[in-house]
Amino acid sequence: MSEPLGSEAAEGSTRRLPVVERDPGRPDPPDLEKDTEEAPPSGRPGRFWSARRVPAGIVALLLLLLAGAFLYDVVAVRAGRDALGWRRDLARQLAERPLDDTWVLVGAGVAAALGLWLLLLALTPGLRRTLPMRRTHPDVRAGLHRDAAATVLRDRAMEVPGVQSARVRLRRRRARVRALSHFRELDDVRADLDGALDDAVRGLGLARPPSVSLRVARPGRKG
Repeated sequence: MSEPLGSEAAEGSTRRLPVVERDPGRPDPPDLEKDTEEAPPSGRPGRFWSARRVPAGIVALLLLLLAGAFLYDVVAVRAGRDALGWRRDLARQLAERPLDDTWVLVGAGVAAALGLWLLLLALTPGLRRTLPMRRTHPDVRAGLHRDAAATVLRDRAMEVPGVQSARVRLRRRRARVRALSHFRELDDVRADLDGALDDAVRGLGLARPPSVSLRVARPGRKG
Protein backbone atom coordinates (compact mmCIF):
# COMPACT_ATOMS: atom_id res chain seq x y z
CA MET A 1 0.00 0.00 0.00
CA SER A 2 1.50 3.23 -1.03
CA GLU A 3 1.79 5.97 1.54
CA PRO A 4 0.85 9.55 0.80
CA LEU A 5 3.67 11.64 -0.54
CA GLY A 6 2.63 14.84 1.14
CA SER A 7 4.70 14.43 4.34
CA GLU A 8 7.82 13.28 2.49
CA ALA A 9 7.54 16.11 0.04
CA ALA A 10 7.20 18.54 2.90
CA GLU A 11 10.17 17.14 4.75
CA GLY A 12 12.48 16.53 1.79
CA SER A 13 11.58 19.54 -0.29
CA THR A 14 14.15 22.25 -0.92
CA ARG A 15 13.28 25.67 0.35
CA ARG A 16 14.42 28.76 -1.43
CA LEU A 17 16.18 31.11 0.93
CA PRO A 18 15.38 34.78 0.82
CA VAL A 19 17.67 36.73 -1.49
CA VAL A 20 18.87 40.20 -0.65
CA GLU A 21 18.94 42.18 -3.84
CA ARG A 22 21.92 44.48 -4.29
CA ASP A 23 21.50 48.09 -5.20
CA PRO A 24 23.03 48.49 -8.67
CA GLY A 25 24.35 51.91 -7.73
CA ARG A 26 26.29 50.65 -4.70
CA PRO A 27 29.84 49.33 -5.29
CA ASP A 28 30.76 45.75 -4.41
CA PRO A 29 32.22 45.18 -0.93
CA PRO A 30 36.01 44.76 -0.97
CA ASP A 31 37.44 41.29 -0.93
CA LEU A 32 39.57 41.32 2.22
CA GLU A 33 41.44 38.14 1.40
CA LYS A 34 42.27 39.36 -2.08
CA ASP A 35 43.37 42.75 -0.82
CA THR A 36 45.61 41.14 1.79
CA GLU A 37 47.31 38.90 -0.72
CA GLU A 38 47.81 41.58 -3.37
CA ALA A 39 48.73 44.46 -1.06
CA PRO A 40 52.05 45.88 -2.27
CA PRO A 41 54.71 47.16 0.14
CA SER A 42 54.11 50.82 0.95
CA GLY A 43 57.48 52.41 0.33
CA ARG A 44 60.70 52.08 2.22
CA PRO A 45 60.14 51.35 5.91
CA GLY A 46 62.09 53.66 8.16
CA ARG A 47 63.50 53.12 11.59
CA PHE A 48 61.52 53.71 14.75
CA TRP A 49 62.11 57.05 16.46
CA SER A 50 62.53 57.29 20.19
CA ALA A 51 60.34 59.65 22.17
CA ARG A 52 63.40 61.03 24.06
CA ARG A 53 61.28 61.67 27.12
CA VAL A 54 64.14 61.77 29.65
CA PRO A 55 66.36 64.33 27.80
CA ALA A 56 63.34 66.43 26.89
CA GLY A 57 62.10 66.38 30.48
CA ILE A 58 65.52 67.39 31.86
CA VAL A 59 65.89 70.27 29.41
CA ALA A 60 62.34 71.46 30.05
CA LEU A 61 62.87 71.35 33.83
CA LEU A 62 66.14 73.30 33.65
CA LEU A 63 64.64 75.93 31.37
CA LEU A 64 61.62 76.23 33.63
CA LEU A 65 63.77 76.76 36.72
CA LEU A 66 66.04 79.27 34.97
CA ALA A 67 63.15 81.22 33.45
CA GLY A 68 61.30 81.21 36.79
CA ALA A 69 64.34 82.57 38.65
CA PHE A 70 64.88 85.39 36.14
CA LEU A 71 61.18 86.22 36.05
CA TYR A 72 61.01 86.40 39.85
CA ASP A 73 64.03 88.71 39.95
CA VAL A 74 62.66 91.00 37.24
CA VAL A 75 59.30 91.26 39.00
CA ALA A 76 61.07 92.00 42.30
CA VAL A 77 63.12 94.81 40.70
CA ARG A 78 59.96 96.26 39.10
CA ALA A 79 58.31 96.20 42.52
CA GLY A 80 61.09 98.39 43.97
CA ARG A 81 63.28 95.73 45.56
CA ASP A 82 66.95 95.18 44.95
CA ALA A 83 68.06 92.58 42.43
CA LEU A 84 69.22 89.27 43.76
CA GLY A 85 72.90 88.93 44.56
CA TRP A 86 73.55 86.10 42.13
CA ARG A 87 72.21 88.12 39.18
CA ARG A 88 74.36 91.13 40.08
CA ASP A 89 77.43 88.93 40.44
CA LEU A 90 76.65 87.22 37.12
CA ALA A 91 76.27 90.55 35.33
CA ARG A 92 79.53 91.83 36.82
CA GLN A 93 81.41 88.66 35.91
CA LEU A 94 80.16 88.77 32.34
CA ALA A 95 81.17 92.41 32.04
CA GLU A 96 84.64 92.12 33.61
CA ARG A 97 85.95 88.70 32.55
CA PRO A 98 87.75 88.56 29.17
CA LEU A 99 86.68 86.07 26.53
CA ASP A 100 89.90 84.08 26.82
CA ASP A 101 89.40 83.45 30.53
CA THR A 102 89.59 79.78 31.56
CA TRP A 103 86.15 79.64 33.17
CA VAL A 104 84.55 81.39 30.21
CA LEU A 105 86.09 78.84 27.85
CA VAL A 106 85.03 75.97 30.09
CA GLY A 107 81.47 77.26 30.27
CA ALA A 108 81.35 77.76 26.51
CA GLY A 109 82.68 74.24 25.94
CA VAL A 110 80.07 72.71 28.26
CA ALA A 111 77.28 74.67 26.59
CA ALA A 112 78.51 73.62 23.13
CA ALA A 113 78.74 69.97 24.19
CA LEU A 114 75.21 70.04 25.57
CA GLY A 115 73.95 71.70 22.40
CA LEU A 116 75.62 69.10 20.19
CA TRP A 117 74.20 66.33 22.36
CA LEU A 118 70.69 67.73 22.03
CA LEU A 119 71.10 68.12 18.26
CA LEU A 120 72.32 64.55 18.01
CA LEU A 121 69.30 63.32 19.93
CA ALA A 122 66.98 65.39 17.75
CA LEU A 123 68.44 64.19 14.42
CA THR A 124 68.93 60.49 15.17
CA PRO A 125 66.04 58.02 15.46
CA GLY A 126 67.32 55.99 18.39
CA LEU A 127 65.76 52.64 19.30
CA ARG A 128 68.69 50.83 17.75
CA ARG A 129 67.57 47.53 19.26
CA THR A 130 64.30 47.56 17.30
CA LEU A 131 64.65 46.33 13.71
CA PRO A 132 61.95 47.52 11.26
CA MET A 133 60.05 44.81 9.43
CA ARG A 134 58.67 44.83 5.91
CA ARG A 135 55.47 46.81 5.50
CA THR A 136 52.70 44.95 3.71
CA HIS A 137 50.02 47.49 4.67
CA PRO A 138 50.37 51.28 4.59
CA ASP A 139 48.78 51.73 8.02
CA VAL A 140 50.69 49.03 9.91
CA ARG A 141 54.29 49.22 11.11
CA ALA A 142 56.03 46.39 12.89
CA GLY A 143 59.39 45.97 14.53
CA LEU A 144 61.38 43.08 15.90
CA HIS A 145 63.70 43.31 18.88
CA ARG A 146 67.27 42.33 18.14
CA ASP A 147 67.42 39.91 21.07
CA ALA A 148 64.32 38.09 19.83
CA ALA A 149 65.75 37.87 16.30
CA ALA A 150 69.06 36.58 17.65
CA THR A 151 67.21 33.95 19.67
CA VAL A 152 65.40 32.75 16.54
CA LEU A 153 68.67 32.44 14.64
CA ARG A 154 70.33 30.60 17.54
CA ASP A 155 67.43 28.14 17.81
CA ARG A 156 67.58 27.44 14.08
CA ALA A 157 71.32 26.88 14.31
CA MET A 158 70.88 24.45 17.20
CA GLU A 159 68.50 22.35 15.06
CA VAL A 160 71.29 21.51 12.62
CA PRO A 161 72.76 18.06 13.32
CA GLY A 162 76.25 18.23 14.74
CA VAL A 163 75.91 21.65 16.38
CA GLN A 164 76.70 21.50 20.08
CA SER A 165 76.29 25.20 20.90
CA ALA A 166 75.75 28.43 19.02
CA ARG A 167 76.15 32.11 19.82
CA VAL A 168 74.59 34.90 17.79
CA ARG A 169 75.39 38.61 17.89
CA LEU A 170 72.94 40.52 15.76
CA ARG A 171 73.47 44.07 14.57
CA ARG A 172 71.42 46.14 12.17
CA ARG A 173 73.46 45.09 9.15
CA ARG A 174 75.20 41.86 10.16
CA ALA A 175 74.61 38.73 12.21
CA ARG A 176 77.71 37.02 13.61
CA VAL A 177 77.12 33.35 14.31
CA ARG A 178 79.69 31.24 16.14
CA ALA A 179 78.90 27.53 16.36
CA LEU A 180 80.68 24.57 17.93
CA SER A 181 80.33 21.16 16.29
CA HIS A 182 81.18 18.00 18.24
CA PHE A 183 80.64 15.52 15.38
CA ARG A 184 80.26 15.49 11.59
CA GLU A 185 82.60 17.19 9.20
CA LEU A 186 82.91 20.93 9.67
CA ASP A 187 82.27 21.62 5.99
CA ASP A 188 79.02 19.66 6.09
CA VAL A 189 77.89 21.43 9.25
CA ARG A 190 78.80 24.79 7.76
CA ALA A 191 76.84 24.08 4.59
CA ASP A 192 73.76 23.03 6.57
CA LEU A 193 74.09 26.08 8.80
CA ASP A 194 74.30 28.39 5.79
CA GLY A 195 71.04 27.07 4.41
CA ALA A 196 69.25 27.06 7.76
CA LEU A 197 70.37 30.58 8.70
CA ASP A 198 69.49 31.99 5.28
CA ASP A 199 65.98 30.58 5.61
CA ALA A 200 65.74 31.91 9.17
CA VAL A 201 66.83 35.40 8.14
CA ARG A 202 64.25 35.48 5.34
CA GLY A 203 61.61 34.22 7.75
CA LEU A 204 62.19 37.13 10.12
CA GLY A 205 60.55 39.47 7.63
CA LEU A 206 62.97 42.33 8.22
CA ALA A 207 63.05 45.30 5.90
CA ARG A 208 66.84 45.02 5.66
CA PRO A 209 67.86 41.41 6.20
CA PRO A 210 71.31 41.29 7.81
CA SER A 211 74.18 39.44 6.21
CA VAL A 212 75.31 36.34 8.08
CA SER A 213 78.92 35.88 9.14
CA LEU A 214 79.37 32.23 10.13
CA ARG A 215 82.24 30.46 11.85
CA VAL A 216 82.19 26.78 12.84
CA ALA A 217 84.84 25.22 15.07
CA ARG A 218 85.46 22.26 17.32
CA PRO A 219 84.95 22.63 21.08
CA GLY A 220 88.15 22.99 23.06
CA ARG A 221 89.39 20.27 25.33
CA LYS A 222 88.44 20.53 28.96
CA GLY A 223 91.17 20.75 31.51
